[in-house]
Amino acid sequence: MTDIERRNTHAEYEKRLDNPFSKGLIVGIEKPLHWTSFDVVNKVRYLLTRRLKLKKLKVGHAGTLDPLATGVVVLCTGKSTKMIETLQAHNKTYRTTIKLGATTPSYDMETEVDRYFPTEHITRELVEKILQTFVGTIQQVPPTFSACKVDGKRAYEMARVGKEVELRAKEISIQDIRLLRYAQDEIEIEVDCGKGTYIRALARDIGEALGSGGYLTALRRIRSGDVDEDSLITMEEVPEWIERVLSESEDKDKY
Repeated sequence: MTDIERRNTHAEYEKRLDNPFSKGLIVGIEKPLHWTSFDVVNKVRYLLTRRLKLKKLKVGHAGTLDPLATGVVVLCTGKSTKMIETLQAHNKTYRTTIKLGATTPSYDMETEVDRYFPTEHITRELVEKILQTFVGTIQQVPPTFSACKVDGKRAYEMARVGKEVELRAKEISIQDIRLLRYAQDEIEIEVDCGKGTYIRALARDIGEALGSGGYLTALRRIRSGDVDEDSLITMEEVPEWIERVLSESEDKDKY
């Protein structure tokens, strides 16, 4: 390649960097069941770099969702990744189903039931009373099956090999809990909460307070800051979304 060809190639690549995604976009993605948040990031990054013919592009998310959860993942591209820390601090809303009368080590269905408890004493009035005790600023011990670090190691790595894990309680904020559906052995609730709240741990604590144990059977994030579930783009819709953004851009002729 001659110097002129090399300069032309470099100039062409620089033009490709001048795109809406490198400049920075924030979008809400519907996280599929069994996907990790990083799976979503990696797939969107791959689709963008391939479409824009870029070697690399910054893409990140503003709040992890467990693989067994669905719903809002806020994705940032390009220069907008600088806002991730701010976006992570936004309040979130979750809708979750809690199975009563049993517990699992992970507080969800990732692990098998390890203990059973009675539920005959549970009434709607008792559930509503107990739920309100968790509203406000409270102390919460994170799940042992979590990414919290203990002596430099992830808690879930130690828990999965049977090692005992002790995690310190952390201060969290829960603005509201609404009971959507009640049965003696299962409840569905909606939770408005602040950064760092583990809904799995909340299910554990609600179950303990009810004297019945409890674990998650479904979890969905329906809002994160200003992004709610009605505005989400599915993974199948991402390629179409990319084309739509480019077509609306003044720089569409570059692509």
